[in-house]
Amino acid sequence: MRLMVLPCDGIGPEIMGATLDVVRAANQKFDLGISFQEEASGFESLKAHGTTLREDVLDRARTQFDGVILGTQSHMDYPPVAEGGRNVSAGFRIGLDLYANVRPARSRDFLPNKAPGMDLVIMREATEGFYPDRNMYKGVGEMMPDPDMALSIRKITRQGSLRICREAFKLAMQRDKKVAAIHKANSFLMTDGLFLECFRQVAKEFPGVQTEELIVDAFAALLVRQPQNYDVVVATNFYGDILSDLASELSGSLGLAGSINANAETGLCCAQAQHGSAPDIAGKNIANPTSLILSAAMMLSWLGERRGVSKLMEAGAAISEAVDRVIDVPQNRTRDIGGSIDTDAFGQLVASTVSDLSLAA
Repeated sequence: MRLMVLPCDGIGPEIMGATLDVVRAANQKFDLGISFQEEASGFESLKAHGTTLREDVLDRARTQFDGVILGTQSHMDYPPVAEGGRNVSAGFRIGLDLYANVRPARSRDFLPNKAPGMDLVIMREATEGFYPDRNMYKGVGEMMPDPDMALSIRKITRQGSLRICREAFKLAMQRDKKVAAIHKANSFLMTDGLFLECFRQVAKEFPGVQTEELIVDAFAALLVRQPQNYDVVVATNFYGDILSDLASELSGSLGLAGSINANAETGLCCAQAQHGSAPDIAGKNIANPTSLILSAAMMLSWLGERRGVSKLMEAGAAISEAVDRVIDVPQNRTRDIGGSIDTDAFGQLVASTVSDLSLAA
């Protein structure tokens, strides 16, 4: 199995190093046969190749690799697209059609959190919506007709809505059989209206799943008030982005949130931390690598489930278990969650815990 590795910007190289320590430990423990190939991306690629993301990297990720581990990017600091400043994350999501951004949020009893009992997964559509860099065939979906007016186009498609809803229902069948659709159809009559139409259509295929439709602002309040009530949440791109960050922070820290971008039909999957590149702490070896580590674990489990390879699923579960065992001990925590351990030391602790876990764990 071949994995493409792109450290990218800011704290990306540091959390990638810790993550690879863990994945290599799982590779050896479960005899996964993983090989890694690193590719330049972000500012490193811009300097060497004139673009933050080369098209041939996407082509090889699509045809020659089983999965991708993508580090954090500082795309707000990139030059314009015409000058090579391509959004790396969007490039992978659009280029590989990774429409399902899967973002779990789970509170842990042994860590301070603002959402006791939370254990949900937000299924976010990732290839369209209000994102101007991915909702047009050519050009971008933002424009300024004059210096004092800015316009942005939102794209919602039937295909995009149907497939993310279907993946949400499939996931709910493996969990508590509940799906909540998040919308603002009282204002966005056509776009959110189309999304809800698709949600209701897919719901008929899963009569055993309980459904709920919630307006996005009301759901944000309910997520704070009663997070334990939700299981699988499905949303369009923009809503899902905001709500998943809220849910993760309520669960303890955005740094604890794993995330994958996947396509169920092609079997392509990319692991990516939920958080940004944190340039203010880059190079200091103090970042929390948990999000990317858990994202890699999710990717292994996802690939194993779709390929019917049990040892990949076991490896993903072992990494998640090892992370919990490590952060259960206060002195093993990184600074953002009340500890003082460094990035690389944390990765080594998780890696050694993976190696020491019994195969039955």
